[in-house]
Amino acid sequence: MTTAEATAAPNSDISAGAAGAVGASGAGRLVAVVVTHNRLEQLKVTLARLLDSPASELAAVVVADNASSDDTAAWLAAQDDARLDVCRSGTNRGGAGGFEMGMRRAVEAHDPDWLVVMDDDARPAPGALAAFHAQPRPLDTALAAAVYFPDGRICEMNRPSVNPFWQPRVFLRTLLRARDGYHIPYEAYDAAAPLPIDLTSFVGLFLSRRMVEAAGYPDPGLFLYGDDVIYTLGLRRRGETILFDPALRFEHDCSTFQNDRRRVFSPLWKVYYAYRNGLMMYRAAAGPLLFWPLFLLVAVKWRLTAKRYAAAERQAYLRLWRHAVCDGLRRDTRRSHAEVLALAETG
Repeated sequence: MTTAEATAAPNSDISAGAAGAVGASGAGRLVAVVVTHNRLEQLKVTLARLLDSPASELAAVVVADNASSDDTAAWLAAQDDARLDVCRSGTNRGGAGGFEMGMRRAVEAHDPDWLVVMDDDARPAPGALAAFHAQPRPLDTALAAAVYFPDGRICEMNRPSVNPFWQPRVFLRTLLRARDGYHIPYEAYDAAAPLPIDLTSFVGLFLSRRMVEAAGYPDPGLFLYGDDVIYTLGLRRRGETILFDPALRFEHDCSTFQNDRRRVFSPLWKVYYAYRNGLMMYRAAAGPLLFWPLFLLVAVKWRLTAKRYAAAERQAYLRLWRHAVCDGLRRDTRRSHAEVLALAETG
């Protein structure tokens, strides 16, 4: 890995390294973007998997280091693969800020035809990048991978979905079956052909450079939660196509809340981002008319959730809830992470 000066994004302290390997086949020049923060052991596994692919399949890997305070920066600096390019932020900008930083660096420095994005605990299954290059890929069609846990189970948090507010049949099915009404069916993972979707995660999402340059980058102010859903929903609103392709397999080494009906947020500050960004996501999906009855339902549900927290945390939870609702209704993402941490203080 060689190093070079990078132009800093506004309001950030970013240094970067430049990658050198070139080469692409099939669908074109592919560059991976990996966002990391204090998960070095996971990052090591992900980079090893990515760099096992030849340059003809993967031209470069951009690592967006969100101000990691462990040994991540030193370990990355010691790597010598010419395809590895490290962007480091002076502050933790969250997943949204990391993807904005990394995607911008990939486009500006590496001349990609395609980007594939992922967290540091997610990585392509062996052969996934070869499968991507196995056929020409239209530049107006994004592709979402089939994401599994390492043990082979479908990763529920990365199961793509369609927007129920755009399809009356799906909306009615959602009323009856909740999340199973609008998420793609499990049998889609064994299908022979890709399936159209509206919303997906930033784990194993393949985006053409043309699409990114037309739609822009994720909003870094979102920080955490929902940035991927808001971004992909925005692509669909622009008329872009997104397909779930079961031939493109990823693995995500994370936990799941699929069967936890009484989960609480830890650390507590995550409440703010989940609720504020959730309101922005619901407005984008439902539109201005249907959003308001939906808002009333979720706001009351979130308020009642306060009883799950111990007395010492309950007041902080309610404070985060109130500010999240106010900022979400205004679609205001200017509150700094330091301010959010202060809202979460107890005692």
